[in-house]
Amino acid sequence: MLKTLDQSLKLLQLFTKEKPEWGARELAKEVGLNHANVFRVLSTFEANRFLEKDPKTKKYSLGIRLWELGLTMRESFHVSRLIRPVLQRMMEESGESIFLTCLDEDEALTLDALEPDNVVKYSVSVGSRAPLFVGASYRSIMAYLPQEKIEHIILQGLRQYTKNTIADPDKLREELVHIREAGWAMSTGEYTPDVLAIACPLFHYDGHVMGSLTISGPIYRMSEEKKAECLEILMRGKREVDEIIQNYRVDLSRYYLFG
Repeated sequence: MLKTLDQSLKLLQLFTKEKPEWGARELAKEVGLNHANVFRVLSTFEANRFLEKDPKTKKYSLGIRLWELGLTMRESFHVSRLIRPVLQRMMEESGESIFLTCLDEDEALTLDALEPDNVVKYSVSVGSRAPLFVGASYRSIMAYLPQEKIEHIILQGLRQYTKNTIADPDKLREELVHIREAGWAMSTGEYTPDVLAIACPLFHYDGHVMGSLTISGPIYRMSEEKKAECLEILMRGKREVDEIIQNYRVDLSRYYLFG
């Protein structure tokens, strides 16, 4: 029985965007199964509305029941379930803290944070907010905003959080240019003393910046070799998250929402 179920599900998986319709004999030939057995499976799927049969062509296509199940799955599926495994791998590979940030008007909002078991580590709270001009995580978002938005943020004032904070408007503008040229940002003790962060922007599937991905840890652990290693891990993670965003039409503002 389990073998029959397995074969039935494999038949169902052959209905794709590239090949949305199949005839019974065509399908039997494709999988190398007896035509009568395949026909019985298809008839069962049709009776339960998992497949529909065109009365003229006699070909089968996916049915309304699968669409209903897809809606049910969408309504109970967190975007975080797609992205969090990537963050987990990044944390394990780097041995440092990983966090995901979302643009929220003139601020950055921390959506998710994973921390290693190290005694000394950088911690950030999910739900915490920060200005966009300070530190790699937030500045990597700011760099890709429209120029008028950048100037609006600068006019609001640049607070000096630590001695390393870039609080000079001209220096900040130069740094934003460097970030756009490199595609990533790095900061040392700008928002929190003794912490180094490497971050890259994340873009909405329609092209505008919507967040950032960051690896962060104590400065004393960040040798040149370790920084290069973390940058490689970061960019690999970015490619994975970018692919998820494009394939699943992900909006980070819905990270913990259904759908």
